[in-house]
Amino acid sequence: MPSIETNDHTTLYYRDWYGTGKPVVFVSAWSFGSAMWEYQMLALSERGLRCIALDRRGHGRSDDPGRGYDIDTLSDDLASLLNQLDLHEATLVGNSMGCQEILHYLARHGTSRIARVALVSGVTPFMRRSEDNPQGLPEEAIEFNISRVRQDRPLYMGAGAITYYGLGSAWPGPELLSSEMIQWSIRLILECSPKACIECQRTASTTDARPDLPACTVPTLVLHGDNDHIAPLDLCGRRTAQGIAGSTLKIYPGGGHGMFLTHRDYLNSDLLAFIES
Repeated sequence: MPSIETNDHTTLYYRDWYGTGKPVVFVSAWSFGSAMWEYQMLALSERGLRCIALDRRGHGRSDDPGRGYDIDTLSDDLASLLNQLDLHEATLVGNSMGCQEILHYLARHGTSRIARVALVSGVTPFMRRSEDNPQGLPEEAIEFNISRVRQDRPLYMGAGAITYYGLGSAWPGPELLSSEMIQWSIRLILECSPKACIECQRTASTTDARPDLPACTVPTLVLHGDNDHIAPLDLCGRRTAQGIAGSTLKIYPGGGHGMFLTHRDYLNSDLLAFIES
């Protein structure tokens, strides 16, 4: 099983679908492992690109150490992958919380190995309410959501699928997802360690990526749906694009938070065009 060992001796699994092209490294959403990228990795690897996706600690087939879910450690785990595989001219593709890890990686480790960045449905730059971020989530709402996960994690994840995928939005959209596809995605989420799930939920809700935005100096594509109720477009996608000089924002009409499934063909096409540009 392909794996790397991190600075704190945690073993992390990754999948590596070899191709002749430059590497594309996928960084997953909160509670998802590398398997969430099935449709993107299939499409891009079939075009000859080398596609790599990491199971975050406590996710998928990686170790569950019960620690290290802060943004510093998670971004250093990404650095361990890039360094140990000796990747160069890589494209980083993040989804949701994965966008935080990518931006913090760039701030801590620089861009020497990175050619470009794609941020999909990111929870950046900052989700929590503060004096200088009044549109963010109040602390009580964050803690309430965490308490619901503690109480009944399967119910929370299953019920949240309606909001996550933006069910009922206009075409092209989630009505094209089968119930089996939705259930499959929920099963992937429930493979995450409950400890990692809760700690990463807190990290995703409270990490302020605004200081990291200037470190993103490579070509950057921000992809966001206008029906995203988890990471609203105006709070997240627009502000992320505004904070990264020279970045491009593309808005998906009807897109919810789970566009890696609901808008997979559009997303794959946009990623491929961006990588080959």
